[in-house]
Amino acid sequence: MPAPLLHVIFDNPVIPPNTGNAIRMCAGVGAHLHLVEPLGFDLSEKHLRRAGLDYHDLAEVTAHPDLDACFAALPGSRIFAFTTRSRNHYTGTAFQPGDALLFGTEPTGLPEEHLRHPRITTELRIPMLPGRRSMNLSNTAAVATYEAWRQLGFPGGV
Repeated sequence: MPAPLLHVIFDNPVIPPNTGNAIRMCAGVGAHLHLVEPLGFDLSEKHLRRAGLDYHDLAEVTAHPDLDACFAALPGSRIFAFTTRSRNHYTGTAFQPGDALLFGTEPTGLPEEHLRHPRITTELRIPMLPGRRSMNLSNTAAVATYEAWRQLGFPGGV
């Protein structure tokens, strides 16, 4: 199997349908989904499988015991952490093949110690209207992943 063009990382996801939706999205663009444990669900949960439909066999999904193990599996990747606290819009970044897009857990986002990890290339945000807390995790991942794929010319897409 060729190396994936992009990597999507969910750090400690807890809502199965969000991960199921990400599996489907990653299958659609050829991205590799990395899940950092602990997970708030079992990977065989019916809600996860229902959201991912029949895309589980078409997506590359790897669970890692912790963030360091995940990053070690991506030695040459730039890692972009998505957080509402960043001032850098995701559209201002020139994405490259092999980049990794990191997203935090649904209720709280990325913890401060993960944002300070030395492997983080930069923090990015998706703009929203004032007074909104955050977007849904799978929607955020889809917006960012499709922008990166668009910048790369939608390779393999029809």
